[in-house]
Amino acid sequence: MNTTRRDFLLAGASAAALSGLPASAFAADPWAGAADIVARIKPPVFPARDFDITKYGARGDGTTDCTQAIARTISACNAAGGGRVVVPAGIFSTAPIHLKSNVNLYLADAAVLSFSRDPARYLPVVYTRWEGVECLNYSAQVYADGQENIALTGSGTLEGNADCSHWWPWKGRTNCGWSEGQPNQDPARNALFNMGDKDVPLAERIFGEGHYLRPNMVQFCRSKNILIEGVTMKNSPMFEINPVLCRNVTVRGVTIVSHGPNTDGCDPDSSRDVLIENCSFDTGDDCLAIKAGRNHDGRRVGVASENIVVRNCKMKEGHGGLTIGSEMSGGVRNVFFENCDLNSPNLNQALRLKTNAMRGGTIEHIYFRNIRIGEVSAAVLQIDFTYEEGAAGPERPNVGNIHLENITCEKSKVALELRGFENAPIHDVSLRNCTFNRIEQADILDHVQRLERINVKENGKVVA
Repeated sequence: MNTTRRDFLLAGASAAALSGLPASAFAADPWAGAADIVARIKPPVFPARDFDITKYGARGDGTTDCTQAIARTISACNAAGGGRVVVPAGIFSTAPIHLKSNVNLYLADAAVLSFSRDPARYLPVVYTRWEGVECLNYSAQVYADGQENIALTGSGTLEGNADCSHWWPWKGRTNCGWSEGQPNQDPARNALFNMGDKDVPLAERIFGEGHYLRPNMVQFCRSKNILIEGVTMKNSPMFEINPVLCRNVTVRGVTIVSHGPNTDGCDPDSSRDVLIENCSFDTGDDCLAIKAGRNHDGRRVGVASENIVVRNCKMKEGHGGLTIGSEMSGGVRNVFFENCDLNSPNLNQALRLKTNAMRGGTIEHIYFRNIRIGEVSAAVLQIDFTYEEGAAGPERPNVGNIHLENITCEKSKVALELRGFENAPIHDVSLRNCTFNRIEQADILDHVQRLERINVKENGKVVA
């Protein structure tokens, strides 16, 4: 485990060297730093060879189990040196799919991968990070670990088949299929977090059957050179796209529609050099949330999410639109959000950073520009240290160097909701050329140092 993780780091390097950018890049011209990140991210290239899953026994009739046929096709593609594994038009029923190096899983127009609702099909357990804590649990629906040059592309659909009768009731929500006395995730979730706090060895953190910790739809772990492009994803058991400890990741032109509990759209976790662009998110939780491990276990792993660019995306329903946290104990830095559209009365916060005294960690060098917000229900910018455990913990977050430029909002309850700690204030937040209309309440500013507003208007009045 540790050896694999160290492969993603440069031993003895400084933080500036790890980021791949000069230390002065963000102070002098931060958006030049963003351009450098984008230039460095290179999607994988595959040999011009196609491997059609129907030639290996798959049938797109919606009933035939295609799991083994797809696995045979992926193995053949990998053994040949790589290429495209093609899913043609049709509905292909399958259990989890495990990608291998140099394989592009390509979904043609009108192709549907329809995933099993039987939890037993998601075993044996695999390495994963569940809500930011390492464990062995159910496989994601599309999974890879330790692979290189992998892709999920095309114009087809991944149907996760989760609903209020399957997967989502494990959350324990009474408004989605669960009732008192039925099993839910809480006992296993608490046990996992306790294991993380006590440094229980990974080999002993075995969950899966009987523990009700839902899998994600697409989770690539400890892998590099990744492309996810064009596909539509629906009804995931939990997070939709979740790169964990990955490097050189492109997510482009993806459409996500999933309104279940914790169905985040895209959550890069302790990953580096990530480009997310031209995507559409309509979710039951955060549309996009950058993470870096949870609490003590996140600090033990100690790998930040850094050098991330998000641009030209649309956010509809969800909790937070452009989000960092709350699992961010390993740190998040050098993140750029630009030219995005957010609009829904069912979207709570547009720009959301969340942590607490259990997460601790550092969030720094975060830049937003040219963000257009129609309506959100709660806040344009929320930086919240009171999330979940709030002040009940030993850690003190370090959140600062957060910069907004050319942000507009047509309707929100509050423009700024910044809640720090007295002994760990939020610091160095700047807003420039921002306009917020139909704001219902005054800004909430608790324990904030060096808040700068230049040409910022709320309800037509300049705010000093």
